[in-house]
Amino acid sequence: MQKKYNGKLLSCILCMVLIVAMALFTTGCNDGAADGGNGSSSAEAGNTGSRADGGTSAEPEQLGEGSTAFLFTVVDREGVETQFEIHTDRETVGEALLELDLIDGDESEYGLFVKTVNGITADYDKDGVYWAFYVNGEYAATGVDATKVTEGESYAFKVE
Repeated sequence: MQKKYNGKLLSCILCMVLIVAMALFTTGCNDGAADGGNGSSSAEAGNTGSRADGGTSAEPEQLGEGSTAFLFTVVDREGVETQFEIHTDRETVGEALLELDLIDGDESEYGLFVKTVNGITADYDKDGVYWAFYVNGEYAATGVDATKVTEGESYAFKVE
Protein backbone atom coordinates (compact mmCIF):
# COMPACT_ATOMS: atom_id res chain seq x y z
CA MET A 1 0.00 0.00 0.00
CA GLN A 2 2.87 2.35 0.86
CA LYS A 3 4.46 1.79 -2.59
CA LYS A 4 1.18 2.75 -4.34
CA TYR A 5 0.93 5.94 -2.26
CA ASN A 6 4.56 6.90 -3.02
CA GLY A 7 3.93 6.43 -6.76
CA LYS A 8 0.89 8.73 -6.70
CA LEU A 9 2.77 11.32 -4.64
CA LEU A 10 5.70 11.24 -7.05
CA SER A 11 3.33 11.62 -10.03
CA CYS A 12 1.60 14.58 -8.36
CA ILE A 13 4.93 16.31 -7.65
CA LEU A 14 6.14 15.69 -11.19
CA CYS A 15 2.89 17.16 -12.58
CA MET A 16 3.27 20.30 -10.45
CA VAL A 17 6.89 20.74 -11.56
CA LEU A 18 5.83 20.46 -15.22
CA ILE A 19 3.03 23.00 -14.74
CA VAL A 20 5.43 25.47 -13.10
CA ALA A 21 7.98 24.93 -15.88
CA MET A 22 5.33 25.56 -18.56
CA ALA A 23 4.16 28.71 -16.78
CA LEU A 24 7.71 30.06 -16.60
CA PHE A 25 8.35 29.19 -20.24
CA THR A 26 5.14 30.92 -21.35
CA THR A 27 5.94 34.01 -19.32
CA GLY A 28 9.43 34.12 -20.83
CA CYS A 29 7.99 33.91 -24.36
CA ASN A 30 5.57 36.77 -23.70
CA ASP A 31 8.37 39.04 -22.48
CA GLY A 32 10.31 38.42 -25.69
CA ALA A 33 7.26 39.11 -27.86
CA ALA A 34 6.62 42.44 -26.17
CA ASP A 35 9.83 43.88 -27.57
CA GLY A 36 9.77 42.21 -30.97
CA GLY A 37 11.79 39.26 -29.72
CA ASN A 38 15.12 41.02 -30.04
CA GLY A 39 15.53 42.54 -26.59
CA SER A 40 14.93 46.14 -27.67
CA SER A 41 12.00 48.25 -26.65
CA SER A 42 9.67 49.78 -29.22
CA ALA A 43 11.15 53.22 -28.52
CA GLU A 44 14.67 51.91 -29.16
CA ALA A 45 13.48 50.42 -32.44
CA GLY A 46 12.27 53.85 -33.62
CA ASN A 47 8.59 53.30 -32.91
CA THR A 48 8.05 56.19 -30.57
CA GLY A 49 4.37 56.47 -29.75
CA SER A 50 3.62 52.81 -30.37
CA ARG A 51 3.43 49.54 -28.52
CA ALA A 52 4.76 46.29 -29.88
CA ASP A 53 1.36 44.62 -29.42
CA GLY A 54 -0.05 46.76 -32.24
CA GLY A 55 -1.77 49.25 -29.94
CA THR A 56 -0.88 52.87 -29.52
CA SER A 57 0.25 54.73 -26.47
CA ALA A 58 -1.78 57.58 -25.00
CA GLU A 59 0.67 60.29 -26.06
CA PRO A 60 1.67 60.64 -29.73
CA GLU A 61 5.04 62.22 -30.45
CA GLN A 62 4.69 65.93 -31.29
CA LEU A 63 6.58 67.12 -34.35
CA GLY A 64 6.85 70.40 -36.19
CA GLU A 65 5.90 73.96 -35.53
CA GLY A 66 2.83 75.73 -36.78
CA SER A 67 -0.68 76.79 -35.98
CA THR A 68 -2.49 73.78 -37.47
CA ALA A 69 -2.34 70.38 -35.77
CA PHE A 70 -3.37 66.96 -37.02
CA LEU A 71 -2.90 63.35 -35.99
CA PHE A 72 -0.71 61.21 -38.24
CA THR A 73 -0.52 57.42 -37.84
CA VAL A 74 1.90 54.97 -39.46
CA VAL A 75 0.93 51.28 -39.54
CA ASP A 76 3.79 49.01 -40.58
CA ARG A 77 3.68 45.58 -42.19
CA GLU A 78 3.32 43.83 -38.79
CA GLY A 79 0.43 46.10 -37.77
CA VAL A 80 2.45 48.16 -35.29
CA GLU A 81 1.09 51.70 -35.06
CA THR A 82 3.19 54.79 -34.50
CA GLN A 83 1.34 58.06 -33.87
CA PHE A 84 2.48 61.62 -34.30
CA GLU A 85 0.82 64.95 -33.62
CA ILE A 86 1.94 67.16 -36.48
CA HIS A 87 2.04 70.95 -36.13
CA THR A 88 2.42 72.84 -39.41
CA ASP A 89 1.65 75.93 -41.44
CA ARG A 90 1.91 74.03 -44.75
CA GLU A 91 -1.12 73.74 -47.03
CA THR A 92 -1.02 70.03 -47.82
CA VAL A 93 -0.40 66.93 -45.73
CA GLY A 94 2.35 65.92 -48.16
CA GLU A 95 4.23 69.20 -47.71
CA ALA A 96 3.99 68.91 -43.91
CA LEU A 97 5.21 65.30 -43.83
CA LEU A 98 7.99 65.92 -46.37
CA GLU A 99 9.22 68.90 -44.35
CA LEU A 100 9.53 66.65 -41.27
CA ASP A 101 11.19 63.84 -43.29
CA LEU A 102 8.36 61.45 -42.38
CA ILE A 103 7.70 60.49 -46.01
CA ASP A 104 9.71 60.11 -49.19
CA GLY A 105 8.96 58.85 -52.66
CA ASP A 106 9.02 59.45 -56.38
CA GLU A 107 7.29 62.23 -58.28
CA SER A 108 5.07 61.07 -61.13
CA GLU A 109 2.48 62.58 -63.42
CA TYR A 110 -0.11 61.64 -60.76
CA GLY A 111 1.76 63.26 -57.87
CA LEU A 112 4.02 61.91 -55.16
CA PHE A 113 4.24 58.10 -55.05
CA VAL A 114 5.15 57.47 -51.41
CA LYS A 115 7.64 54.63 -50.92
CA THR A 116 9.06 55.39 -47.48
CA VAL A 117 7.15 56.41 -44.35
CA ASN A 118 8.85 56.98 -40.98
CA GLY A 119 11.98 55.25 -42.31
CA ILE A 120 10.10 52.13 -43.47
CA THR A 121 10.17 51.34 -47.19
CA ALA A 122 7.34 49.52 -48.96
CA ASP A 123 8.31 48.76 -52.55
CA TYR A 124 5.52 47.26 -54.64
CA ASP A 125 7.89 46.14 -57.40
CA LYS A 126 10.08 44.30 -54.90
CA ASP A 127 7.71 43.16 -52.10
CA GLY A 128 4.21 43.48 -53.57
CA VAL A 129 3.19 45.96 -50.83
CA TYR A 130 2.63 49.70 -50.89
CA TRP A 131 1.74 52.59 -48.59
CA ALA A 132 -2.01 53.31 -48.63
CA PHE A 133 -3.09 56.81 -47.58
CA TYR A 134 -6.14 57.29 -45.32
CA VAL A 135 -8.08 60.35 -44.17
CA ASN A 136 -10.17 59.88 -41.00
CA GLY A 137 -10.01 56.10 -41.39
CA GLU A 138 -11.24 56.13 -45.01
CA TYR A 139 -9.12 55.40 -48.07
CA ALA A 140 -8.11 58.82 -49.41
CA ALA A 141 -9.69 60.12 -52.61
CA THR A 142 -6.63 62.30 -53.31
CA GLY A 143 -2.90 61.81 -52.98
CA VAL A 144 -1.00 63.00 -49.93
CA ASP A 145 0.45 65.94 -51.87
CA ALA A 146 -3.01 67.07 -52.99
CA THR A 147 -4.78 66.63 -49.64
CA LYS A 148 -5.28 69.91 -47.80
CA VAL A 149 -4.37 70.02 -44.12
CA THR A 150 -7.49 70.34 -41.98
CA GLU A 151 -7.23 71.06 -38.25
CA GLY A 152 -8.26 68.07 -36.15
CA GLU A 153 -8.46 65.52 -38.98
CA SER A 154 -6.42 62.34 -38.82
CA TYR A 155 -4.26 61.00 -41.61
CA ALA A 156 -2.54 57.63 -41.88
CA PHE A 157 -0.26 55.55 -44.03
CA LYS A 158 -0.68 51.78 -43.83
CA VAL A 159 1.33 49.07 -45.56
CA GLU A 160 -1.03 47.02 -47.75
